[in-house]
Amino acid sequence: MSIQIPLHFPPAEDLARTSAKRTRSLFANDFGNPLSLPTTEDAARKTLLTTKLRNEYDAVRELPAALAAKNASAAAAASKRRKAAQSQPLAGADDGVDTGTVKMLEGIPAAAAGGGSSQALALRPKGGAGGGLPGFGAGNTPGQSLAAASMPGQVKPEWHAPWKLMRVISGHLGWVRALAVEPHNQWFATGAGDRTVKIWDLASGNLRLTLTGHISTVRGLAVSPRHPYMFSCGEDKMVKCWDLESNRVIRHYHGHLSGVYALALHPTLDVLVTAGRDAVARVWDMRTRTNVMVLGGHTGTISSLVTQEADPQVITGSMDSTVRLWDLAAGKSMAVLTHHKKSVRALATHPSEFTFASGSADNIKQWKCPEGAFMQNFEGSGGIVNTLSANQDGVLFSGADNGEMCFFDWKSGYRYQSLDTTAQPGSLDAEQGVFCSTFDKTGLRLITGEADKTIKIWKQDDNATEEEYPLDWKPSLQRRRHW
Repeated sequence: MSIQIPLHFPPAEDLARTSAKRTRSLFANDFGNPLSLPTTEDAARKTLLTTKLRNEYDAVRELPAALAAKNASAAAAASKRRKAAQSQPLAGADDGVDTGTVKMLEGIPAAAAGGGSSQALALRPKGGAGGGLPGFGAGNTPGQSLAAASMPGQVKPEWHAPWKLMRVISGHLGWVRALAVEPHNQWFATGAGDRTVKIWDLASGNLRLTLTGHISTVRGLAVSPRHPYMFSCGEDKMVKCWDLESNRVIRHYHGHLSGVYALALHPTLDVLVTAGRDAVARVWDMRTRTNVMVLGGHTGTISSLVTQEADPQVITGSMDSTVRLWDLAAGKSMAVLTHHKKSVRALATHPSEFTFASGSADNIKQWKCPEGAFMQNFEGSGGIVNTLSANQDGVLFSGADNGEMCFFDWKSGYRYQSLDTTAQPGSLDAEQGVFCSTFDKTGLRLITGEADKTIKIWKQDDNATEEEYPLDWKPSLQRRRHW
């Protein structure tokens, strides 16, 4: 017969305190003095907060040397400007200022403004660096002192003829997701969800050729202006190089870990840039098939990609709501544009200006290269913008997932035409989306690929006049949004 001996445990408070002492001695470097155990809840909370802050931000407590030097130089320049402003002589009776006003301002103590260096009440002479005050100089009337500062003038949009549907081309068995026009403007290529690439005659709209080889949706196309090559990419992770003389695949570019959604050729270098669901842009040597560079930094799918001759030579738009400008020589990001709140699905560069536009579900924004400075918003687009295209005449086109097509004046950002795409008879209302678009080399024809499996060609109305379609634009007094 076994005898059960009752077990006696120390109180829970003593156990907790002993455990806390042991823990504190183990983590003394983080908590400071291991002997000073917090006795109150407030002290414990303060210690916890201090530890978290130290662990999170200890590596960035001091600025890098280059940034600290830059801030110091900027502060020195600002201090020099303030001293120069304070050293300017005040206006007197010789400058046409009332002596009573001068005495009233002199009677205000210097410490009334909290010791600051504000010059808001300082009267400057007419010949000084800051100019005379309105209403106090010779030849000015008292009413001019109350005149509001003139707002910066808004750019009046240029008149453009409205666009209309010219031709509808059928032939694909899936959504048309990619478009590319041949450099000599003789034909164009389309890629679709039926896994085929079709080549069409631009003048007549007749089918010339069908290329097969992809095993999933074709998402990107590009035709080389210097070689008889066409490049295609798709959701099957494949990037193919087609020889247009033999109409067959001559090269594959292996390396992407998931679907490839965007593709672009460099205008002067023999390199190919692709991007997709693996959130990186890969730079390929066109001839050797070598992945010479991987541009990483995005945290979401890269859905749009453009290239240009000067820096930034590569611009990417991603589902992480950012646009990145890349320095191709250094292989790193020059700037990250975080103005968009939604996924950036479309990018378009202007053919002649050093500017580009980005489209998202919130709005369309215009940027200036090379630094990526924000210029303006294109107001008026309704749905999720899937595609953007610009031509030499200053027309920006946007196509949305709900079938809305908008035409903007590039310089002013004014939307001068908005229409819904014409659905193919027999298709569903949900198949009105516009997925891709491009202007031909003359800029006089717009080609769109849509969800109803058709390709549509649009042109401007040749008989339209400014009297028949007047420009309904009025300058707005509201401040334009800068985000």
